[in-house]
Parts: sequence; C-alpha cells; structure tokens
Amino acid sequence: MTDPVYRTPLRSRRDDVDHAAAVERALRLGVVGMGEATDERAERRLDRFAAAPVGAFVWTRHPDGRAYVGRLTGPLRHDAGGAAVDLVNVRDCDWIDQPVDPSLVPAAVSQTFARGGRNVQQIHPGDVEAETARLWERLSA
Repeated sequence: MTDPVYRTPLRSRRDDVDHAAAVERALRLGVVGMGEATDERAERRLDRFAAAPVGAFVWTRHPDGRAYVGRLTGPLRHDAGGAAVDLVNVRDCDWIDQPVDPSLVPAAVSQTFARGGRNVQQIHPGDVEAETARLWERLSA
C-alpha cells in the first residue's frame, strides 16, 4: 500500500496573515502546519492532521503557483515561533528543496488546489498516491 497524500495549503484562516511568508517559513524550517484551533470544527481538522501517518506525502503551493512536495517525518507539536504566520501546530516535514515542474504535478493535486480552501485534506482521486511516490523517488534521489 502506498502512503496517503495530503493537500497542505499552509494558509491561515485569518486574512491578515501573509500567505507567502507562511509557505516560505514552513519550507525553510522543514515543517508543515496550521493555525490555532479556535472552535470545534478547527479541533477536528487539527485531529485529522495529527492522525496523518508519518511518511505521508504532503503538497503545498506558494501563492505564486510553485508547488512543493514533502513527507511527514514527525508527530504534531506546538511551535510558538510560527505565531506571526499562524502556523503554530506543526509537524516536521522533509521537503524537496526545489519546486516541482508543473508538468510533473499529478492532476489530482492540481485539481485539489484549484478548488481553493485553507484546510489540510487527503487527496484521493486517481492514482495520486503512486504518482506522488514515483515522483518522490525521482526527485529525492
């Protein structure tokens, strides 16, 4: 069985937070995350994020359109240093250093980001798990 794949927008639910700064901080520090859980729905989203298995693939996209792929390497932890970009609930992540060529991004990943939204969510359509695993092997070699 192939590891699951998640969309991780790294975008605050607060409109006053610089989305680009959040993505850049996460890539630089090797984390993926989300903001404070402020209500019951946010708590459930955080619980789902925490339950994603170590080794799961994650995709994020910079506001300028560049896509990045990574793998979860650790459990959920609190990072007070991420308060300025509202990424205080984080998991360690091994990101590929360079953006992924747009022609290599699996269609299901592109479609999921095209729908918009700020939630971490598992990507299911098509063969996204196998496609991402093959791409990971190629790019991390």
